[in-house]
Amino acid sequence: MKRLIGNANGTYLYRNEPVTVLLSAVFFTMALLVHAGTAVADKGNFSLYVDKSGNIRLPDDFRLSMTHLGSLFVPEGEASGFHDVYTEPETAKAYRKTGKFPDGATLVKELRSSTAGAYTTGKNVSHATGDVKQWFVMIKDTKARFANNPVWGDGWGWALIKTDSSNRSVTTNYRTECLPCHMPAKNTDWIYVEGYPTLSKPDR
Repeated sequence: MKRLIGNANGTYLYRNEPVTVLLSAVFFTMALLVHAGTAVADKGNFSLYVDKSGNIRLPDDFRLSMTHLGSLFVPEGEASGFHDVYTEPETAKAYRKTGKFPDGATLVKELRSSTAGAYTTGKNVSHATGDVKQWFVMIKDTKARFANNPVWGDGWGWALIKTDSSNRSVTTNYRTECLPCHMPAKNTDWIYVEGYPTLSKPDR
């Protein structure tokens, strides 16, 4: 089918509409494939939150996209506050089945300040505030992909992200900066799983 179209000089030409529509569809499809291909390539490259050099970033809007595993409360000290931990829903499901974190699993711990007050449930009730202190991100790596990277080892990638670091990890050596705090949890793959009830199926 042809359509009559006008030119600026007042003449008229016939344009083959199906060809125009087809070309538009082809270019649109190619654009979608390029975009989708990038996403697929990212997933194929182990983790959406790790670049080729092993740099780890904080997942976007993880509070909505991830599953809350549990919280630990530290009453005092530099690490005081609520430590809320999140992971992908698929990771939680896989752990329930196998008791292990699958390759590429992401753990995000958000440390928030706390305050306390009197409520109908009791006195001195603590709750988290909007003040985020920092984030910790761990990525499970069962294939030792970044053997020469000092923030990767013992089956994980380790990252500490400050609120003013523009989503860049400030960790330089996981052995000295991260592992000492996780040493008591060595037998549970360095993770304090006892604080994460979501990893266990409810009794009923």
